[in-house]
Amino acid sequence: MIFVFTGPESTGKTTLANHFSRTYNAPLVEEYARTFLETLNRDYTLADVIEMAATQLKMEQEAIKQDATMLFLDTDLINYAIWLKVKYNTTIDWIDNAISNQPKKHYFLCAIDVPWETDPLREHPNEKDRKALFQLHLSLLEKHQYPYTILSGNLDERIERCKEVIHLVYNN
Repeated sequence: MIFVFTGPESTGKTTLANHFSRTYNAPLVEEYARTFLETLNRDYTLADVIEMAATQLKMEQEAIKQDATMLFLDTDLINYAIWLKVKYNTTIDWIDNAISNQPKKHYFLCAIDVPWETDPLREHPNEKDRKALFQLHLSLLEKHQYPYTILSGNLDERIERCKEVIHLVYNN
């Protein structure tokens, strides 16, 4: 089963993805954008975001080929589709098609009720923007009728909720 952590920046996705990958000794597909942007010595472009999305999808597909019983994703193409829409007011057909035709996943949508942490790669500290980004994630998940669980509360509460859902989903 594939579990995806999604939502606006600074909501605990990476922390949770790493935690559960270790807890279940399961593979983790990291967020490629961070790796890419940390080595980029200029402002990113539309072409860069598309390249990051393509690499993210390739990393996900490679991990799926390993046929592990459980896989965790620290983001997927939904985040890239929203990034492209918000930053460039555009959509990319192959990304939208890949989102529509993906393998079965369960999403953990991280709410914005945790403090925003400063990071040079983050762009949306404003609560209004964070709420809008959360709604965009929620809308895409509902549009595609993908199963999801909203995670809110502190880290321990989020971990406990994830454990409950992982147990239910994995055992069904």
